Amino acid sequence: MSSNPARNASPDGEFVRDTTYIADSFSADLAPGSAPQPADDGTCAWPIEPGRYRLMAARACPWAHRAIIVRRLLGLEDAISLGLAGPTHDARSWTFDLGPDGEDPETGLHFLKDAYEARFPGYPRGITVPVIVEKQTRTAVTNDFRRIPVDFQDAWAAHHRDGAPDLYPRELRAEIDEVADRIYHHINNGVYRAGFAGSQDAYEEAYADLWEHMDWLEDHLSRHRFLVGEHITLADVYLYPTLVRFDPVYVGHFKASRNRIAEMPNLRGYLQELFQLPGFGDTTDFQEIKEHYYITHAEINPTGVVPAGPDMRWLIDAHERHLLPGSPFANGVTPPRPVRAGEEVKHPAPFQR
Repeated sequence: MSSNPARNASPDGEFVRDTTYIADSFSADLAPGSAPQPADDGTCAWPIEPGRYRLMAARACPWAHRAIIVRRLLGLEDAISLGLAGPTHDARSWTFDLGPDGEDPETGLHFLKDAYEARFPGYPRGITVPVIVEKQTRTAVTNDFRRIPVDFQDAWAAHHRDGAPDLYPRELRAEIDEVADRIYHHINNGVYRAGFAGSQDAYEEAYADLWEHMDWLEDHLSRHRFLVGEHITLADVYLYPTLVRFDPVYVGHFKASRNRIAEMPNLRGYLQELFQLPGFGDTTDFQEIKEHYYITHAEINPTGVVPAGPDMRWLIDAHERHLLPGSPFANGVTPPRPVRAGEEVKHPAPFQR
């Protein structure tokens, strides 16, 4: 265990997430090789330039997982490389474990905080993943987890693979945004509000709100194959990392214990369909997920003991989602390429091999 354990839970009431991020963006109007251009709002626009940037992520983190999935589905592996931090961290930073000396092999970073402080010395906010880093300068570009998948879809469109899906169709954007916002507040962050509550009242309020919206999802998915429209969109990508962590972590660790996903027929089938698609299940590392929550959150689990279960092999069982209208991808969309060598999950469960 680290001598500097990270602190997460609210000491006296409701958990409130810090949502201040480095909100820079990418622009195809800037020439490759050019410097970032400041905007009036204090942010910068960075040029689209394959090979210049690295997506720093962690298999354990649900906010980073969505960026990993979108990068894979769109085929951006050749344009934006992937750096993976280990599953645990302390109050200082996420750390890297891919290189022989505990560094990121492309940037040489040991602590992710060094990329943040290269941009903003003494950076006062959380050192979070995902974050896009400019490789040459080892500088953080943006850690806005909400914007990175949208930028991958829009700003980086010229570098998508042939047959890539449109995860954010213009005719559905208002509905996707509405559903994604509801999911974020009540489910993605809802499990954290329950798990990090610092009082019984705050926990019970968060728990009730979470399950009101889980029941809404269960009902919605009884009639709809996917959250918005007839194919996978960003809304589905945003929900998946929470659902796939629910039974292994959130039911027990975050006390979201009314039901498991395995006990809710429509959510179960929906999660099975997504897990069995390239880009979803093959980016999911259950061991790293469990190690992150059960070791890092020392104030919730002071022993650091990581549970051996649960058995998640039901994720590969047959489902009946095909009986509902729609399909995972529209006509003309092809599955993503096989996982790039070196980007495989480090601890595949037996049913993932």
